Amino acid sequence: MKIKVDIDCTPAEARAFLGLPDVAPMQAALMDEIKQRMSQALAATDPETMLRTWLPASMQGLGEMQKLFWNQVAQAADWGQQKKDK
Repeated sequence: MKIKVDIDCTPAEARAFLGLPDVAPMQAALMDEIKQRMSQALAATDPETMLRTWLPASMQGLGEMQKLFWNQVAQAADWGQQKKDK
């Protein structure tokens, strides 16, 4: 024996029928808080401050990479000269 019951209701009505809490006000409050914090964070970080923070580290990295490159070029030139002298 099979019994099939179709219930046509909204999610809010189903939650109320099952006794589950209505979390919509809490979600709205949390979203407002998140929006406020994101706006404050964006207002506090101006592009000039971000560039000053990020560029020194990346410039040092570029300087190290350039040194490594020139060392490799110098080694290759020395190797080529040693091979030519033999």
